[in-house]
Amino acid sequence: MSIGSRERLLLTLSGRLPDRVPVSPFVQDEYLSYYYPQKSSVDRVYDTLELAQSLDFDLIAKPKNFVFPHFLRKSFPNWLLEEDRYTRDGKVYVRRTIETPKKTLTQVQVGPDVGVAGSGTHLSTHEYFLKTHEDIEIFLEFLPAIDAESIAEMRTVAAQWRQALGEHGVAAPWGWCGVYNMASEYRNIEALMMDAFDAPELYQALMGTLSAQMVIYNTHLAQTEVECVGVSGNIANSALFGSDFFAQHIEPFEKPIIDAIHAQDTFTIYHNCGCAKNLYPNYRRMAFTLWETVSEAPAGDNDLRDAKAYFGESMCLLGNLDQIHFLKTATPDEVAQKTRALVEIGKPGGRYIFSCSDFLEKGTPLANVKAMLKAARETGQY
Repeated sequence: MSIGSRERLLLTLSGRLPDRVPVSPFVQDEYLSYYYPQKSSVDRVYDTLELAQSLDFDLIAKPKNFVFPHFLRKSFPNWLLEEDRYTRDGKVYVRRTIETPKKTLTQVQVGPDVGVAGSGTHLSTHEYFLKTHEDIEIFLEFLPAIDAESIAEMRTVAAQWRQALGEHGVAAPWGWCGVYNMASEYRNIEALMMDAFDAPELYQALMGTLSAQMVIYNTHLAQTEVECVGVSGNIANSALFGSDFFAQHIEPFEKPIIDAIHAQDTFTIYHNCGCAKNLYPNYRRMAFTLWETVSEAPAGDNDLRDAKAYFGESMCLLGNLDQIHFLKTATPDEVAQKTRALVEIGKPGGRYIFSCSDFLEKGTPLANVKAMLKAARETGQY
């Protein structure tokens, strides 16, 4: 008997068998603006819901409303935030300053000017808030706690998402986490990596404070009507870090956030769209609900069959059709054949959601997207 998308996804995330494998491509602003060129703006919940109903897939909506913490969205006592956005030479610049009683901290992020799709673009940090060890100490001294207004906003917006999605899908907003991803936006990653060795006490203070704040922040987010919270883990990937470094310097700060979200009976979706194979033992200990996207070469170093065998009943997996090259260049028949093969690997025993190895890209032939979704739905029947 067929069931709705929301129930299908929730059954899978809780480790039970639904009627079929959920089919849930990662859709963000780039593909939405490509599919709906007439729209002057796009929304990752409402427009993706329209797309899911049009193309018939199970929606995991991934809005970014709460990926920026409270202290980067408004000012607090001893924390005057100013933000300036401007476009120059085909690029978008975002300059943020935080004025504290001791020093002004400055961050500059840059990305391509891509119009409507730009709301989903991840900007590169060119100037970091935390340039020196003194900056870290000042940041930690004046870092404000989350306020009641920010918590109330979470509840209001999440309730609106829940009403809009109904039985058509689940909300999995990106939270302000994981720790290493966020820390690498505030401090150059090379300096951050060396801090673990050259300034271990300060590194522990920075990571520990961010982790503790994220526990509080994401506990409040998980207490809303969202079904999942997204955790960003792609920076701390196995191309940069070995399992031992991860276990000592990253895992102790990430796991409390995972545990805090789970304590609210809310699922976690951990995102690493790159190399991860050496970190499988760490992932098992961190015990998040679902890992996306089990990316294979060339974007990653994972194999869906190996990951399925390793994690077994301990974790749900989402992935992993190559959307960068294959989905954009293959024929619809080739896409269908590859999709069926992947679903047959992920399907046994449940705990699997079919998707791509990252978000759908502009320029992807619609015939290929439809062939992928149709083959996944048909092959995934239990």
